[in-house]
Amino acid sequence: MAETILEIKNLVRSFGAKRALDNINLSLEKGTVLGLVGQNGAGKTTLIKHILGLLRAESGSVRVFGMDPVADPPGVLSKIGYLSEEGDLPLWMKVDELIRYSAAFYPGWDSKYAEELQKQFGLSSGAKLGSLSKGQRARAGLLIALAFRPELLLLDEPSSGLDPVVRKDILSAVIRTIADEGRTVLFSSHLLTEVEQVSDRVVMIQDGKIVIDDELATIKQEYCQVSLRFKSPQTVPPSISGGLHWQGDGRNWTALWSGDTDQLLASLSALDGELVSKRGVSLDEIFVAYAGGEKS
Repeated sequence: MAETILEIKNLVRSFGAKRALDNINLSLEKGTVLGLVGQNGAGKTTLIKHILGLLRAESGSVRVFGMDPVADPPGVLSKIGYLSEEGDLPLWMKVDELIRYSAAFYPGWDSKYAEELQKQFGLSSGAKLGSLSKGQRARAGLLIALAFRPELLLLDEPSSGLDPVVRKDILSAVIRTIADEGRTVLFSSHLLTEVEQVSDRVVMIQDGKIVIDDELATIKQEYCQVSLRFKSPQTVPPSISGGLHWQGDGRNWTALWSGDTDQLLASLSALDGELVSKRGVSLDEIFVAYAGGEKS
């Protein structure tokens, strides 16, 4: 059996009256690339802060490499490569100073690999971090996150607000890390096309709750878009189990749908309707349906 890197049980966290995380249960096995998706405010960053030990569980438990990240920060953080949207780099340092400074904290620091990444990202040794563009600082942050070859790579919206060229560089580096070394990765992003490119498992959070947790291939097989036609006009979305994000009016309706096709056909027959077409959907379409759709 694969080694469990992350184990979260019944995690609850509130901020005042708002329940930011509502009974979260999540595990991550070694070698898995998990895409964490959800709207802004859904609870993604709050969850990541618990994994890093920056927040203490209100109830429930968080274990990373079998350790409590709040009780043993050095033990946990020495194994995690972390890159966030904010970056949090010391802007007064030069690139070569940042590399030497960071190397001192990690016994497994790979100087040759760091040099390769520096060249690949086009980072000048003498450039001050404060003078770099946001994209170049993101590349510097990724260098630091990767160069000690961490057991868990934790990316929290790493390419948010960056131009397409920088996003492609970051994504390519992550893909190579996954392919070459079989690293365990938790990749949080609102850019669903990026999540689809790198993830083999997807967890979707909505209002602090996990609403989807499955292999990406299984999720995409489970959902489809259906186009329906009814003999009589429908004034409200059809009441058909498994339907999400209904659109249309009168006799013609479409929806994101999951379930058994025979059950759908039986429901349509009872409503004097027919299935016009059915097609596969993207992860982005599934996300939009959960974020803003009506559920039957």
